Amino acid sequence: MQSPTPPAQEQQQQQHLVLRIRNSAHSHRESASEEEREDEEASRTALSTFRAKEEEIERKKMEVREKVFAQLGRVEEESKRLAVIQKELEAIADPTRKEVSAIRKKIDAVNRELKPLGHNCLKKEYKEALEAFNGKNREKAQLVNRLIELVSESERLRMKKLEELGKTVDSLR
Repeated sequence: MQSPTPPAQEQQQQQHLVLRIRNSAHSHRESASEEEREDEEASRTALSTFRAKEEEIERKKMEVREKVFAQLGRVEEESKRLAVIQKELEAIADPTRKEVSAIRKKIDAVNRELKPLGHNCLKKEYKEALEAFNGKNREKAQLVNRLIELVSESERLRMKKLEELGKTVDSLR
């Protein structure tokens, strides 16, 4: 066989070049199309990831919000309980206040009666005055002892109430 003639060879080269260009264009289109698909898939993946993260952030935000509201509810309840305790604390009064006051008045009255009797005894004018003076002193001693008992009882009761309130406050923590 003879080799093709130069014009035929040229024509064959041109056809080969056209085929190469077509193949190249076709493969370029395929690769461009595949790149577009990959880009589109990457965009979808990125968008999907972004949405998932946004949903996660929103979910965590709601969880924190719920915790805050729950905590606020507890704080509100504890505030109310503390307000009640504060009122009780302010209301703690001496339960024996009236008795103590009455005994103090009696002591003052006995002291007023003792002064003139003491002066009479110093003058040694009356034996009866001395007996009255000693009697009033005994009465005064009894009243003072009763006063001490009442004050001790009052302190004990108030300390007990304060301890109860303190335990209540501690239980709020």
